[in-house]
Amino acid sequence: MSEKFIHKNNLKTICRAHQLVMEGYSYAHKKKCVTVFSAPNYCYRCGNQAAALEVSDSLEYYYQKYDPSPKEKETEPTKRVPEYFL
Repeated sequence: MSEKFIHKNNLKTICRAHQLVMEGYSYAHKKKCVTVFSAPNYCYRCGNQAAALEVSDSLEYYYQKYDPSPKEKETEPTKRVPEYFL
């Protein structure tokens, strides 16, 4: 991502999704890009948190985080990233 692109298009931040983020959301590129992942305990085996992002009219960010839910008959979700995500 180019700083030039952000400046040229008068953007403050780019928000994207559909990539596994273990903490639910993650910043990159000097906080100019945020990834939000909304599937807790993805495929019942990643043990990741999920998040939802709300942006106010004044561009303040509010995150709601969700803990991973265990698979049926499990007491705790597995905390591992499948090999295909590495």
